[in-house]
Amino acid sequence: MSQAAAPLRSLAPVSFREFSRDFEGFAKALGDSFARYGFAVIADHGIPQERIDAALTSAKRFFALPDPTKLKYRLPVMGQRGYTPFGVETAKGETHYDLKEFWHVGRDLPAGHRYRDHMPDNAWPDADVPGFHETVGWLYGALDAMGLKVLEAIASWLGLERRFFDPTVAEGNSILRLLHYPPVPKDGPHIRAAAHEDINVITLLLGAEEAGLEVKDRDGGWLPINPPPGSLVCNIGDMLQRLTNDKLPSTTHRVVNPAPERRRYPRYSTPFFLHFNSDYVIRTLPNCIDAAHPDRYAEPITANDYLQERLREIKLA
Repeated sequence: MSQAAAPLRSLAPVSFREFSRDFEGFAKALGDSFARYGFAVIADHGIPQERIDAALTSAKRFFALPDPTKLKYRLPVMGQRGYTPFGVETAKGETHYDLKEFWHVGRDLPAGHRYRDHMPDNAWPDADVPGFHETVGWLYGALDAMGLKVLEAIASWLGLERRFFDPTVAEGNSILRLLHYPPVPKDGPHIRAAAHEDINVITLLLGAEEAGLEVKDRDGGWLPINPPPGSLVCNIGDMLQRLTNDKLPSTTHRVVNPAPERRRYPRYSTPFFLHFNSDYVIRTLPNCIDAAHPDRYAEPITANDYLQERLREIKLA
């Protein structure tokens, strides 16, 4: 193993079974991994694999549809719901777009809800992919529930009341993204996902069938993240980094193109981007400020204002 990759040994999976057996130990192990890497691997997540596989099968069936059919589901909300085709999302500061297409599912809201002006209805392509709503909608709910558990541990690690985050994300603009990275036939300037940080609070990512996810370590080297079966990867987003005054870092990561022998294989993944409620004010936590760590974010901002600002930067708004 190269010297640059050696620190990856410290990114040991944390078993979710410890959540109920030894919550404080679980919270410490998870929080320490986040503080060091901005990432953690959670083993034994307990989400039924057959339900995950059913949602992934629905996603694969959708992406296999002809382009004109998929484009029926491109909505005038610039990527926040439904289908986003190739050639759109471009990482902040990058010239070349990412090699991916994706589908977004968001939170369902009742009629008259105060967020309806910016959280529209979901699109469901069941006419072309029977069962899509049931399978993918279930996965959204499962990952949303898991996100609350992770936030309980983070709250404990930060010295906050264990359910501190519950009301801050209960109606958040959280997004499940179904991602398809096509085969990569040749070298070129585009990669599957250029180096970036996530905008949101935390991201939950179930293991992908193909490798490629890499995290930038403190020394500038790139660490591959290949979680074992039954695991998920979780990382800190910019909103939580801001709230904690950088105590929990939002780490740069990317999805690199495959090795030549794997170029003919597509890659699918299902990240869940957990968000604060749109009108939640992201204001630095007082217990994350001291003489050695002055407030880096003195101007508070609502979660939706921050989200819209960042979406414009990556050409999704």
